[in-house]
Amino acid sequence: MEPADILSQLVARGRGTTPAALIELAAELDLPPADLLVIAGHPVPGELLPPQRDARITKQYASCVSHCDHARLSSLEEFVRSLPRLEAAGPFEQPASTYVTPAESGLAAVFNGLVRNRGFSISELPFLGLSRSTLNGMVSRWGPSPHRRFQLCATAGVLGWRLPELFAVFGEPYSPEFRPVVLCRHVGRVFSAGVFLTDAQLIECAREALRLSASENRGAWQPVSQGFVGECPDFP
Repeated sequence: MEPADILSQLVARGRGTTPAALIELAAELDLPPADLLVIAGHPVPGELLPPQRDARITKQYASCVSHCDHARLSSLEEFVRSLPRLEAAGPFEQPASTYVTPAESGLAAVFNGLVRNRGFSISELPFLGLSRSTLNGMVSRWGPSPHRRFQLCATAGVLGWRLPELFAVFGEPYSPEFRPVVLCRHVGRVFSAGVFLTDAQLIECAREALRLSASENRGAWQPVSQGFVGECPDFP
């Protein structure tokens, strides 16, 4: 069975699958175990969540990573994976927003869970080519929309997901002409590798990303207007 078919079934009937089986399946699909728990409608235990983080540090880290091209992303991912997992004071909790209340069920809750699993809230995501109001809607009331496939193409990269599999989770038909909008999954692989990093380690990784990309840290959010999607090996 294709991964997309497996994931579609998890969305429909995942509550009947045990967390242990989901964690084993995640290894087979090369996906974070926490993501499969979210998709199947199970709570994510604290040991699979990132540690508590400073939102400003997380945002700067995410932006710096997005400035690396594919060759540098590979080096950065190796660097991130080489860092030890340190003891954390507690698991990550998304900060409450005055602008949006995340949905507790449905596809909006699934999307928010995937973002949360990486230690982000909407405010900390790097530039994706989507407005803040659109992203807020995706975590609060993401109903059927002719724009959903574009939104998935825009957000798959930061999540580190392949497009066909993410489309399957959200019930959208996929065809090969779809491409990531700004960031591809190789950016998200770095975020997935760094799930358990502390604030101090995020700062270290942001500095390494700046060194690799030769970007200047101006202390502010700087979008990458085009990203490096054109060189992604997923799309010949």
